[in-house]
Amino acid sequence: MAEETIFSKIIRQEIPTELLYQDELVTAFRDISPQANTHILIIPNKLIPTVNDIEADDELAMGRLFTVAKTLAAQEGIAEDGFRLIMNCNRHGGQEVYHIHMHLVGGEPLGKMLSKS
Repeated sequence: MAEETIFSKIIRQEIPTELLYQDELVTAFRDISPQANTHILIIPNKLIPTVNDIEADDELAMGRLFTVAKTLAAQEGIAEDGFRLIMNCNRHGGQEVYHIHMHLVGGEPLGKMLSKS
């Protein structure tokens, strides 16, 4: 079994945070270090370390990440102008917390997706 993360404590509401959405499959809350005007994390309640660890029985939760992102983007007023959904996988992908999570970012022009430096 995967090691518990800070997100596990947020799901159980053991760490204070402004929950924007929570149901039996996913939880959403504002990122504590926002990279855009709107920066929300949407996570499955089941601890799945990386995208590489997703199984067929996780498909409902993975789909829920997207429907919740759509709803939150509308509620935040960023749906019409656009937003970005980001999932990082492992070290080279920039993953820092090993509990998969989707970043919903927007509220301003985000520029190029990647830039090689």
